[in-house]
Amino acid sequence: MEHRNGLPAPRPAVPSGRESPVLSLTVIATAYVLVLPVELPDKTLFASLVLATRFAPLPVFVGVGAAFGVQVAIAVTAGSLLSLLPGPLVSGVVAVLFLVGAVLLWRSARSGPEDAGEAAERREQTSFLRAAAISFGVLFAAEWGDLSQLATAGLAARLDDPVSVFIGAWAALLTVSGLAVFLGKKLADRLPVALIRRVAALLFLVFAVVAAVETVRTLTS
Repeated sequence: MEHRNGLPAPRPAVPSGRESPVLSLTVIATAYVLVLPVELPDKTLFASLVLATRFAPLPVFVGVGAAFGVQVAIAVTAGSLLSLLPGPLVSGVVAVLFLVGAVLLWRSARSGPEDAGEAAERREQTSFLRAAAISFGVLFAAEWGDLSQLATAGLAARLDDPVSVFIGAWAALLTVSGLAVFLGKKLADRLPVALIRRVAALLFLVFAVVAAVETVRTLTS
């Protein structure tokens, strides 16, 4: 087949069988809904609150948000590497991760929120970069090995959509830190900590059961 000018007509596009990666709103929402209740009564909120009493809110939020971004990226990478293992092993590990998280959250619901410490009478006068750097260091250390990292790694391994998981988890963490930094002590005093932790524990348990069922089904098929 030829064009009128004598040149060969272009061949019709043939599907390659691989679609370009597209963000999944479902995965983003799943990560957000799972991570948010885990972090609301967590030490992350209270650490952000204390930092906001020492420094101006904006540099604290920037530093905390950057720390969360790095930690979520680490968790997503770990989960993505885990997904390279055999399917039944991945499902089994994910089930254990979520089960451990459910137990820890349910046990922590019996105790009150962590002590946020005494607020400073006036904020320290310091540079934007220094306040952001201090906030980054504090939250990076506080978040290491946290339940939100465990949840994020488990989702990344199970859902095989690291970018969407990253966006959802990071958005949840930014929401929590934003509430703490800009709303402050009033929010911390009014949070039904025990109820939030129990709801989060039940969410973790649901994911653990789903992963366990998938493991058994894979092994018996």
